[in-house]
Amino acid sequence: MLLSLVLGAVAAVADIFGGLVLVRANWEKRYLRYSVALGAGFMLAVVFLEMLPESMHFSPKWAPLLVLAGYCSIHLLEHTIVPHFHFGEETHHEEFISARTSYSVLAGLAVHAFFDGVAIASGFVLSNLLGWLIFIAIFLHKVPEGFTVASVMMASGRSRNAAVIATAVLATATLLGVLAIGFTPSWVQAGLPLSAGVAIYVAATDLVPEVNREPGIRMALVFFAGVVLFLLLRLFLPSV
Repeated sequence: MLLSLVLGAVAAVADIFGGLVLVRANWEKRYLRYSVALGAGFMLAVVFLEMLPESMHFSPKWAPLLVLAGYCSIHLLEHTIVPHFHFGEETHHEEFISARTSYSVLAGLAVHAFFDGVAIASGFVLSNLLGWLIFIAIFLHKVPEGFTVASVMMASGRSRNAAVIATAVLATATLLGVLAIGFTPSWVQAGLPLSAGVAIYVAATDLVPEVNREPGIRMALVFFAGVVLFLLLRLFLPSV
């Protein structure tokens, strides 16, 4: 539990760092797009090659249903409660973004962040290797996640301080997800497949479209680099 909590805290801090990237305009934002592409490839590889097989060990009957439930719950969230949501910088400056919309985006991302924590802790309940692989996948998209919520908050007229506070909310949600599994490890049987479904949605529906918006093949290559990075780590890291 201690290791998952420490790494959950590192992932949480990455949320706050993502907000600071936006608040400090001198940061080079294109590196965020590389992080999105790399994270999307790595996350999809982790889900399909590690999280789904491990989930099936618990219950071949119920695990697929829980994966689907995790996917559908985020789809429902983003297309009903948070219809304005998208990863990356808020670019609809010609539209008025209300405070209600900005807080709904914050709520939606907080749900993402909570399951990020659930995924990290669930991985470490099963093995250190799985925990580390899931942590890397989560960490790679945490900075863009913090950047997203800060961007929406500022586009709605909130202050820079409010934008950073919003990232702190995501950080707290991540830690709560870690603690939920840390204090009740038996929940991993539901937590791992649910968070796998959430991760599939985040990677394939939220992150990959952002990658595809970039012309040329560079971002696609970064995406595949994420998959290759996972395969290399899985090959050379010991199974502990």
